[in-house]
Amino acid sequence: MPVEGKYPTMARDHEYIRYGTLSLFACTDLITGKVHHKVFERNRSREFIEILKEIVSDYQDTKIVVILDNYIIHISEETKKYLSTLKKGKLKFVFTPKHGSWLNIIESFFSKMIRSFLRAIRVESVEELKDRIAQYINLLNEEPVIFMWKYKVEEKDKIPGGITI
Repeated sequence: MPVEGKYPTMARDHEYIRYGTLSLFACTDLITGKVHHKVFERNRSREFIEILKEIVSDYQDTKIVVILDNYIIHISEETKKYLSTLKKGKLKFVFTPKHGSWLNIIESFFSKMIRSFLRAIRVESVEELKDRIAQYINLLNEEPVIFMWKYKVEEKDKIPGGITI
């Protein structure tokens, strides 16, 4: 039973046990809609580099543009060292502005995953959570959805804040 009046905004009951945390690194191929992912127990540059290596391997003949937030592991010395080993121009990093995570499509994916899948589950171990995340993403990749921007600005439309385009 939940404890009355305690943590009223959390969807956890008093029997909830936290077994640990995991870090999910993911990216979306904007052409195919496929989500690439890796789940780790840590959140360091070496884990970030591991998913970069997988992406570079999967797209050997393609220049890759990666949209990132301003997280420190994206610009660490270890990451820069790895990038220097790649053919010039293979990976291009584009950073969203601070507080602009909504510009990064994968952040929307994470939000949807939390709301539709993670919020309501209980797991017995971090391994079970890792397996469930993999199942969820693999299921989505069976019929990937290509993200399409839908916003259009017509001439002379006003944008909130008084800016006219």
